[in-house]
Amino acid sequence: MKQGAALENLTGAIVETCRSGLHPETLRDGVLPRLRRAVPFDAAFWATVDPTTLLFTQPHQEEIPAETVPYFIHNEFFDADVNKWTALAAERLGVGTLAQATEGDMDASPRYRDIFRPLGLGDELRAVLRVGGACWGYMCLHRQAGAPFSGDEVAYVHRLAPHLAEGIRAGMLVASTELADVADAPGLVVVAADGSLLSMTKAGERWLEEVGHPEPERCGVPIEVRALAARFQGPDVSPDGLSRLTVRTRAGRWAVLHASRMATAQTDAIAVIIEEPSPAELAPVLMMAYGLTKQEQVLTSLVCRGLSTGEIADRLHITPNTIQDHLKSIFDKTGVSSRRELVVSILQEQYLPRAMTGRPIGPSGFFTS
Repeated sequence: MKQGAALENLTGAIVETCRSGLHPETLRDGVLPRLRRAVPFDAAFWATVDPTTLLFTQPHQEEIPAETVPYFIHNEFFDADVNKWTALAAERLGVGTLAQATEGDMDASPRYRDIFRPLGLGDELRAVLRVGGACWGYMCLHRQAGAPFSGDEVAYVHRLAPHLAEGIRAGMLVASTELADVADAPGLVVVAADGSLLSMTKAGERWLEEVGHPEPERCGVPIEVRALAARFQGPDVSPDGLSRLTVRTRAGRWAVLHASRMATAQTDAIAVIIEEPSPAELAPVLMMAYGLTKQEQVLTSLVCRGLSTGEIADRLHITPNTIQDHLKSIFDKTGVSSRRELVVSILQEQYLPRAMTGRPIGPSGFFTS
């Protein structure tokens, strides 16, 4: 692993890439080559994640056969194995290696025996990419057999993880302004370093009018947008999240404003996205298709996260018997008979087809309609 000034220069380049408002795929392509110079690896897995269920949405594999994706899904949810995403997401560090998890006996892992060893690969370094308490991506680095990842490399990836999550989230917000209809799209307002208006989308103009600032070309950029952009540019910007602000609109609803540095050759632009806040407690739209109630959607998302009945009871402040009643209703509506079948139903019918065909991801982290 690189050290000293060379490492800090690479780190600065990676962080700057994460703050550039790049689409998730472009972000990935800009990060992995630089990361490989800091933490050498021979193969990689990268995926965006639906933060509600922790199920990955856009898998990308380098030097690992694409047809292994269904195996990894089955391994994650059904095989007894170590260093799983859901387990890492529940830990404070959120980063771990296969060598550590198996205490050096990687043959104890079915994933290693079935996939990695036949490919000539050894240790894996997995990281959940989260920011502000939400997970937006997964990253797994692999090395050829005989070269385990070091503690310094684990610590370095942990240092980068919130920046990578911030970059994924910012990219989803920017991309969403290009995918949605104006009627319900997040708005995009682009301002220069001095707070002057550079451009905006039709949806951005509509949102500014709703929050009480029509005609920004004539009246100037609203103080909320200026303050948000200025705070994002400063030296004390937190690496743990986007610069954001929640305001009340004239229509009586809430709007959330997110600021992110935008990649441009002309100027140091700041992109401010305005949208309705999406409560993290709500399950993705796919579960609504089954006719699940809000409580059932929340419970289903916790099942997908791998929580036990006791953990769900503590989280929702309801009794285990009530959980079993909800599960019975969920099973009846979805046509399954167990938790595992429920996860399989969601994976095979909803997530996997969309993930394999590259369906665009919206600002919530789930697939667009």
